[in-house]
Amino acid sequence: MKTSNVLLFILVLLYINASTEWPTHTVCKEDNLEIHYKSCDPQQDFAFSIDHCSDITTHTFNIRAAMVLRHSIEELYVKLDMIVNGKTVLTYSETLCGPGHSKLIFCGKKKGEQLYYEGPVTLGIKEIPQGDYTLSAKLTNQDHVTVACADFTVKNYLDY
Repeated sequence: MKTSNVLLFILVLLYINASTEWPTHTVCKEDNLEIHYKSCDPQQDFAFSIDHCSDITTHTFNIRAAMVLRHSIEELYVKLDMIVNGKTVLTYSETLCGPGHSKLIFCGKKKGEQLYYEGPVTLGIKEIPQGDYTLSAKLTNQDHVTVACADFTVKNYLDY
């Protein structure tokens, strides 16, 4: 009896591990603008939200983001790809944390620490491109290990 319970427990764990796909989260949804995201890191999901979609096109807007670090952040790099119809049309990368320049308050955080930020963000964009597209965002650390990864689906029908 105990052997069959152990075997069933192992099969359940293997099934859960094999079928890990994170849910799609809604960042914001308003009349003509929707933003959703899904973690592309098979081992970790995270929380992210914006107060109002329409605030994104203003100079500064408020966000909330949280996650538990699986890796320390001494250096942090971001790579963004804009994907339209399955093709990358724009790529952007930047160093966010590193020797002599730390742009974020969580630079220097250690593995196991919780990251939580609630407050203003300034993107420096005046408008969000119209249409349906994906923004793929990947944060890696000094060891080239993924700290966070997400694919954002943007549906923008605003007429600027």
